[in-house]
Amino acid sequence: MPLKLEESWKEVLEAEFEKEYMKKLRSFLQSQQEQKRIIYPTNSLIFNAFAHTPFDKVKVVIIGQDPYHGANQAHGLSFSVQKGVPIPPSLQNIFKELQAEYSDFQFPKHGDLSSWADQGVLLLNATLTVEASKAGSHQNQGWEKFTDQVIQTLSEQRTGIVFLLWGKYAQAKAGLIDQNKHQVLMAAHPSPFSAYNGFFGCNHFIKTNEYLVAKGVKGIDWGLG
Repeated sequence: MPLKLEESWKEVLEAEFEKEYMKKLRSFLQSQQEQKRIIYPTNSLIFNAFAHTPFDKVKVVIIGQDPYHGANQAHGLSFSVQKGVPIPPSLQNIFKELQAEYSDFQFPKHGDLSSWADQGVLLLNATLTVEASKAGSHQNQGWEKFTDQVIQTLSEQRTGIVFLLWGKYAQAKAGLIDQNKHQVLMAAHPSPFSAYNGFFGCNHFIKTNEYLVAKGVKGIDWGLG
């Protein structure tokens, strides 16, 4: 399975692809395909987040855990689903929080967050692939090492990025981020199981834009039309 990265990311992460863990990961994915396992997202969308959001354009990072494991859902952007697919509960709660923060926010008819990604929001899952109908099936195969390196590289080589860490899994990544150079905002996960424990009312979307504007950077238009 070829693993191709967008050019600006390739420059800063090329060495990762030569490391032993990445070779093992590539072999694992290849064996899964040879066994006719259905993998999401499709090969061409595994690095979709990087294609939409080049390294030097990243303003915000939203960390998820796994791709969705249902048909036609995952397309390489954390929390996002392809158009025409029902909006998952966590994403519905993200939209509810946006409605609470911005009185003019219209609840979207779809869950495709590509327009956020195109404005500089890196929608990064810790694990970039999953087997159909098997949540978490590709964890601990090497993806987490790669995506941790992505976070660390952004922290070291860039300044003024907002990292949104929702839930304990994402918050465990805080140690990879230099908080003297970047803004880290934490809240409960937007899942229905935890959203009322601190995600609702977190005001992360307003706080993100306030931070960016204070740095002289254009804020994110969170509306999806």
